[in-house]
Amino acid sequence: MRSLGGQKAAGRQHGAHRRMQGSLRPLPVQRAFGTGSLATAVPVSHMLMREACSQSGFFRNVQVQAAPSNKLATQTSVPGGPLTPAEEALQVVASAGGEWTSSSLSVVVVGASGDLAKKKIFPALFALYYEGLLPKDFQVFGYARSKMTDAEFRTLIESTLTCRINAKERCSDSQEQFLQRCFYSSGPYDEAKGYEELNKRMTEQEAGTGQKNANRMFFLSIPPNVFVAAAGGAADYCSSPTGWTRVIVEKPFGRDSESSAKLGNDLKKHLKEEQIFRIDHYLGKELIENLTVLRFSNLIFEPLWNRQYIRNVQVIFSENFGTEGRGGYFDQYGIIRDVIQNHLVQIVALFAMEAPVSLNAEDIRNEKVKVLRSMKVVTMDDVVLGQYRGRTEKNGTTLPGYLEDKTVPEGSLTPTFAAIAMHINNSRWDGVPILLKAGKALSSKGAEIRVQFRHVPGNIYKERFGNNLDSSTNELVIRIQPKESIYMKINNKVPGLGLQLGTTKLDLQYQTAYKKKELPDAYERLLLDVVNGDKRLFIRDDELEAAWKLFTPALHEMDSKQIAPELYPYGSRGPVGSHYLAAKYNVRWGDMEDDE
Repeated sequence: MRSLGGQKAAGRQHGAHRRMQGSLRPLPVQRAFGTGSLATAVPVSHMLMREACSQSGFFRNVQVQAAPSNKLATQTSVPGGPLTPAEEALQVVASAGGEWTSSSLSVVVVGASGDLAKKKIFPALFALYYEGLLPKDFQVFGYARSKMTDAEFRTLIESTLTCRINAKERCSDSQEQFLQRCFYSSGPYDEAKGYEELNKRMTEQEAGTGQKNANRMFFLSIPPNVFVAAAGGAADYCSSPTGWTRVIVEKPFGRDSESSAKLGNDLKKHLKEEQIFRIDHYLGKELIENLTVLRFSNLIFEPLWNRQYIRNVQVIFSENFGTEGRGGYFDQYGIIRDVIQNHLVQIVALFAMEAPVSLNAEDIRNEKVKVLRSMKVVTMDDVVLGQYRGRTEKNGTTLPGYLEDKTVPEGSLTPTFAAIAMHINNSRWDGVPILLKAGKALSSKGAEIRVQFRHVPGNIYKERFGNNLDSSTNELVIRIQPKESIYMKINNKVPGLGLQLGTTKLDLQYQTAYKKKELPDAYERLLLDVVNGDKRLFIRDDELEAAWKLFTPALHEMDSKQIAPELYPYGSRGPVGSHYLAAKYNVRWGDMEDDE
């Protein structure tokens, strides 16, 4: 927004604007949307011009003050003001290097009739379309074994489509336009005939766009036992002859080091590594995306991000529901393979890595791999396992135990809860316990990172806190979900004539600080990254190998020795053993306190 301070001020700004245009025009730029190995640097565009102008004062700063009356105020300064959806779309178009205007895009969802496709993938694709973040010439193809017409397929996914909170008046029209771009082809996952028919339909639709280049993206939303067959069918019979072909593989990536390596080798018989996008949807969540920004763009955090100031780090994942009929699938993997080995360890790698050379995907992933290779292999001495049992509430409601799920094998020892202490053997983190905890059927649902700092040495207020110094420990909490927030616990004087100390929070609540911005779903961000060839948030093959090496020995010991998990009641805070594990490292779980 231009200043209204008079003709002279306007003239000076206009002159500055012209000088910046002249000085910036020759420079290329790579945006975060297109920093992957397949990305292309693009010339300075509207978005870079906006950033440059904002730094010179050409655009005003916007102060958003958001705080409930009983909480400390949080101010968010947005240089240049928040981007509109149209400006965000310009960023994405610029990052694609002109590819969007010269190529069509076909998105194929393999396993289109499954729950993941209906609940996550199709809604995410529609959200991107609704915001103008997909190429003009794109189409969606569903592929599965179920027999369906195009009309039946459109009816199937229509009820899953929702619109953003802004501009809802065009929601119905957008849904209808999106559905007209959706087509369906049926066939088996492991036979060539179905993929040949799919390729024929895709070629016909792509020819109708008039574009000479056609890009193709496949999302494998199918069981792991048909990953390789489906990836081979897509690569061997449906690869684009005129553009790129990319395949998204959803976890699990094997059960241990050996099976993961075999899966990777089998996929590479059909695809190159740069074509494979191993998706971990947790890396697409807003607070995880913000993790490196918080650390590397704020001077106050980086000097404290080490063993000298941090006492322990906790990464906690909890669900307040059980398997609910999906126990047959879950029982094949258990909580460590399903959550800890991928979601939580990926978060630790991002949290603990050194500053990358750049925001390029390979530079970031190189640093993550270094962290994983520096970590000590997990032993059973640092593991607590649990399994929830049923209980009856006071009102008579029965909460079934894991073994009461009819899809779970009788007498199963599969853990539904695990707490693990991990260690990073490098100069930054040596001696700092990294505590991971994940479980089902617990008292609450959420995911968070807790950074507990060391006690103040020689604290002159020590006597004011009593015997429990842990209550006065500074703690940084990054709440990933729900109610996304970042807050710091600090000690403060309680107002009054006496000297009473209390703990309070410097609190950034996303729902209030960014009320006009709806947080995108993780799949929206990750699908958009695949379109743009940005692999920052996807898992590389050596990264996956390093992660499995940490857990495979303990997993094999659990299986061979048939280690029985500790039982805990449905809706509780988990097995007592997790507290003993934390106490072993002189730590208390931070989520045991009520932080609301």
